[in-house]
Amino acid sequence: MAHALELHNYVGHLIRRAEQVHTALWYRHVSREITSQQFAVLNTLSRDPGIDQRTLAHFTSLDRSTVNHIVRRLTEQHYVSQIRDEEDRRRTLLSLTDQGAQLLDSLIRPAEAVNEQLLDALPGDERKLAVDVLRKIASLDAEALSDGP
Repeated sequence: MAHALELHNYVGHLIRRAEQVHTALWYRHVSREITSQQFAVLNTLSRDPGIDQRTLAHFTSLDRSTVNHIVRRLTEQHYVSQIRDEEDRRRTLLSLTDQGAQLLDSLIRPAEAVNEQLLDALPGDERKLAVDVLRKIASLDAEALSDGP
């Protein structure tokens, strides 16, 4: 008979559950239309206007196909503008539109509130440690760690 894992001690399961909690809070308090990944794209373009999709993918830790889909959707909704790079016509540079900047401004405060609500589940002295631990886990490069195909 197979030995079953104690899921309440399994990091992958706990990360997935934490993401479910975050998604539910995001949907309830921040936006039902803009996902947290779309928010990350908007936020990054606010901080670094005029970057290309490859750089955007790197800065947001999203894969390029996901970023492509998000950028296409946000462009259709007039939140993101795309212009050809005059120095390298193969590159498309991305920026927030005025409408995108207004949207981001409206999402910042509730996104911060969700972040605080998640951290409020921890005693004050554990909050910084939790964020540090999550940063370390998030910084692991799955491909570099993988020995398989």
